[in-house]
Amino acid sequence: MKVKIILLTLFFCSISFAQTTIKGTVADNTNQPIPGANIKIVGEDIGTTTDFDGNFTLTTQKKPPFTIEISSIGFATKREEIKSNNQKVSAVLAEEETRLDEIVVSASRAPERVRESPVTIERMSVRDIKKSASVTFYDGLENLKEVHMNTSSMSFKSINTRGFATVANTRFMQLVDGMDNSSPLLNFVLGNLIGVSEIDVASVELLPGASSALYGANAFNGILFMTSKSPFTHQGISAYAKVGQTSQEAAGNNIYYDYGVRAAKAFTPHFAAKANFTFMSGTDWYATDYRDKDLVNKIGADRTDPNYNGINVYGDVVSTNIRSVASGLLNAGAITPAQFTVFNAVLPNVNVSRTGYNEVDITDNKVRNAKIDFSLHFKPWATGSSEWAKEIEFIWQSKFGFGNTVYQGANRYYLNGFEMQQHKIEVMGKNFFARGYVTSEDGGNSYDMEFTAVNVNRKWKPDSTWFGQYAGAYVQSTLGGATPAQAHASARLAADSGRFLPGTPEFINAFNEVIADPDVLTGSKLVDNSKIYHADANYNFRDILKFAEIQIGGSYRIYDLNSFGRIYTDTPEFGPIDYEEYGVYTQVQKKFLQDKFKFTGSARYDKSQNFDGNFSPRVSLVFSPDERKNHNFRASFQTGFRNPTTQDQYIGFNVGNAVLIGSAPDNLDRYSETLPVSTAEGQFFAGGSSVVLTGQNAYYNSYTATSVQAFAALAGSDPVAASALLKRTNVDLVKPETVKAFELGYRGQFENFAYDINGYYNIYNDFIGNLNVVAPLYGTAQDSPNPGAGATDPGFQTLHAIQTGNIRAYQLYTNTDIEIKSLGFGLGLSTKIYKDFEIGANYNYAEFSFDQALDPSFEAGFNTPKHRVKGSLSNDKLFKNFGFNVSARWNSEYLWQSTFVDGMIEEATVIDAQINYAIPKLKTVIKVGATNLGGQEYIQVLGAGAIGQQFFVGLTINQ
Repeated sequence: MKVKIILLTLFFCSISFAQTTIKGTVADNTNQPIPGANIKIVGEDIGTTTDFDGNFTLTTQKKPPFTIEISSIGFATKREEIKSNNQKVSAVLAEEETRLDEIVVSASRAPERVRESPVTIERMSVRDIKKSASVTFYDGLENLKEVHMNTSSMSFKSINTRGFATVANTRFMQLVDGMDNSSPLLNFVLGNLIGVSEIDVASVELLPGASSALYGANAFNGILFMTSKSPFTHQGISAYAKVGQTSQEAAGNNIYYDYGVRAAKAFTPHFAAKANFTFMSGTDWYATDYRDKDLVNKIGADRTDPNYNGINVYGDVVSTNIRSVASGLLNAGAITPAQFTVFNAVLPNVNVSRTGYNEVDITDNKVRNAKIDFSLHFKPWATGSSEWAKEIEFIWQSKFGFGNTVYQGANRYYLNGFEMQQHKIEVMGKNFFARGYVTSEDGGNSYDMEFTAVNVNRKWKPDSTWFGQYAGAYVQSTLGGATPAQAHASARLAADSGRFLPGTPEFINAFNEVIADPDVLTGSKLVDNSKIYHADANYNFRDILKFAEIQIGGSYRIYDLNSFGRIYTDTPEFGPIDYEEYGVYTQVQKKFLQDKFKFTGSARYDKSQNFDGNFSPRVSLVFSPDERKNHNFRASFQTGFRNPTTQDQYIGFNVGNAVLIGSAPDNLDRYSETLPVSTAEGQFFAGGSSVVLTGQNAYYNSYTATSVQAFAALAGSDPVAASALLKRTNVDLVKPETVKAFELGYRGQFENFAYDINGYYNIYNDFIGNLNVVAPLYGTAQDSPNPGAGATDPGFQTLHAIQTGNIRAYQLYTNTDIEIKSLGFGLGLSTKIYKDFEIGANYNYAEFSFDQALDPSFEAGFNTPKHRVKGSLSNDKLFKNFGFNVSARWNSEYLWQSTFVDGMIEEATVIDAQINYAIPKLKTVIKVGATNLGGQEYIQVLGAGAIGQQFFVGLTINQ
């Protein structure tokens, strides 16, 4: 045993004795140290970075002679020959404007300089992250050209590029180390909840346009790439901590904090590992918009309106025609026929809603987010003789995200204790990669705020009792001489007797019972254990085929939906929902005429289980007329497509005032519900006191909601003319939507100015949208039913159903036949104006058009300002160890359209600023910053909380 230990000791000693150590410093041409410069052995991945004094130490098992490469953003790259062990290196890097020389990968799935990119691309470097005035680097993405944020919560921001996006931006994709961050259940990105720590970010790249030719479905209006640092080249322990205060008129002043740590180590040239942990906690922006949701017809309406339905008030969605209540009371024996006659004469023909609860009463308004990730990296042939084999790397990576936040869809949802995780195995080399990963999530204790309020209300008084008491009190008050307004007030007061008040033990007990119950009739809990299984691979033939750079690749994905029937139609009767999709692609790039022209052609074929296949081509040309390539013109045409999401296909979600029904062919029979029929005549038509409706009724036996609204407005005065307005729903089942995208651009440099100009024109067909419809509980829907046809006529029966409230509202998923066009223009520039002062500015214009008359019910949901202006002023070397950055942005007002609420969002001006101080000896930077310095609160999502101010102090060590 002792002999073995001695031999092992000698073995490891021999390894240590064989190591080569290089030490040195890196400075600029004014002899100022350059912190964070990258030092790498040419031809290998082993490397290190300089500290705050510009010093570095690089240890390798490679024996001299060899070459190291020294680089840093904003400086020219330099190489130094290493001829001996313990050699001292003193490198001076020449400063230059290198924005055009930054390397990007996403535009062509291959490394290329920004200037050569065939499409518009935006990039955030580590340097940009360090000087950002935003609270987090993800928030700072909003300062990029083409980016507009949709903020649902302080910890949930959704990126919008080129429009047609809500919080649930299913037209945008986000990849972190090659993994799609989309939620398996929701099919869209949850901000940075399971993204990457800012001290582990290596690069961020954004493609704002269609990218389906290389990245497949959902890379429809943009794609974000976040790449983390390799433990082979970025070693050591780094950490950050931020503490600050949020300030909002509704929520007051509240403390928040955010901290994280990163540890990475290359144990040998063959093996490295890293781990990250971050945690953020604070108080969310309170959502306190108490206007009625109907911001067109009920401007100024408040709780005195009998049918009030507040934006951030929940439970008031339960509404009924108060006159129809009399029939229910008669059938229940609560009133006599003689009293019924009085009730029917006195009660108005208007809808009345239950008294709701404010959002601030049914959520703790706390946001939290914890992220954990770790990875193991293995390079088995790192020290071999084969240049091809030494770059092969095997990676196992696991990511976990936990937290609380608010998501806004058809309702507002509190994602409480939400968990999402990803696990990846990947092998990659110089010219290829192959990876497979699984994404899974758990809804935790998440719940629907609307149904929480609805069912808390039902805990203290059933709907039928509440409306019955309301009707009785209204009649009594009216007969006593009260005006309609007084009678309504008295009726509500009587019906609300016994109401659980927020904060009382009765309310808390009812609330806890409801949010723990997944049954939509009695509870509000969201249940989810869905998964995505994904694999993709790519090979580049550039070292084999010399006449052009050719790539091939493909992907395969399985969706495994499991909401236990709470959101999807995966009830125990039918079981989980599984479906698959795959895609293959190829790309050819070729430079010609002394490399002045660069042609790129791509083509991809994708097939989803439920739809026909889609072919997505892309062609582009880059022209660089000057020898230094300081002027680069680009033109591209590409098509994109978006498969209907899992929600579009398989949702079966009761949201209170409507049911959302996906339109996969097999989904229409998967959803069914039993509904009561009111009035004796209605029960006669229905053949009983209740009916069973399925998705078939929603799609094939319903009227458009707009025609029902038009009918209701006229039926009292002219029932014949009103009936002529009714339109039977006539829609196809949902299919993929497509876009044809044309783009022209110029990226160049003139003296110290860097420019990027682009314009685009998009044509959308088969645009996926929602259609609101109303299904009668009996009868057969038909265009312009005849009110004089008699009781045996199925069309007449539907008129009776609508007039007596025997209806069910649905939201369908379908495509519009109209063609939608959008166009936009962007201009970005940056320069140094005096010494180390840098200024940057960008402008975006965006608009869309379509013929609304061809589809009156269609809502485009563009949700993008027509004008956006952004600017920044910074200096990393204001004076010794001090730097600062000020950024500002302005956007014009714009129309917000969503399934939750429609309305205008006002223009906003936001100014953020930070100052920072470096302590080189401690490898530490202290940053003090503030966002929204003007203090004017603004919103980016109608229904979400107004965004106030944030003040913070941050400490970063060894980034």
